[in-house]
Amino acid sequence: MGDNPVMRGISWFAEHFIGLFNEAATQFAGLVTGILPLLMVMLTAMYAITTWIGEERVTHAIQWAGRWAITRYTIMPFLAMLLLTNPMAYTFGRFLPERYKPAFYDSTVSFCHPITALFPHANAGEIFVWAGVSAGVQQAAPDKYATLAILYFLVGLIVILIRGIATQWMTGILIKRGGHEETFKRYDEAYAEGRIQGVTE
Repeated sequence: MGDNPVMRGISWFAEHFIGLFNEAATQFAGLVTGILPLLMVMLTAMYAITTWIGEERVTHAIQWAGRWAITRYTIMPFLAMLLLTNPMAYTFGRFLPERYKPAFYDSTVSFCHPITALFPHANAGEIFVWAGVSAGVQQAAPDKYATLAILYFLVGLIVILIRGIATQWMTGILIKRGGHEETFKRYDEAYAEGRIQGVTE
């Protein structure tokens, strides 16, 4: 090869190209022996707990949490993400009147990442977000990792409450502005009668 710049360039590219895949394989091996078993065990535990508690009791807990705005946009999204994980968590919206479903979705989808700080199984496909947030703290101050995780989780709860209330308010404005009050009145009546999905006519 000698001093041939073309050959040196090709050699450098080949070395670093395969190095990229070697590093990716190392990271993957770390996941297989680290986070993946944790996620599998946590998912299994959550499904087992839900089965032991019983679907009916879980349903009652979710319906209770949906009664008031403060629990509808904090406890309800938390339980949905914890028990069903992303993306099945959004199906808990069926227990709410139609007018509250957009706000519930907004608060739940906004909680996808904060919950991974303490419960990584809830959104395992995007655990890299929390890993990126916490990477610097793990290197600079590993003893503060737990504190960061708790604060990240708590701030997430505050943010989803704000988003839920704001979206509920905006939904109310749009219902009035669009002249849909009668339609949503029928939805509310259907919900009161136990038809939790509302009516379409």
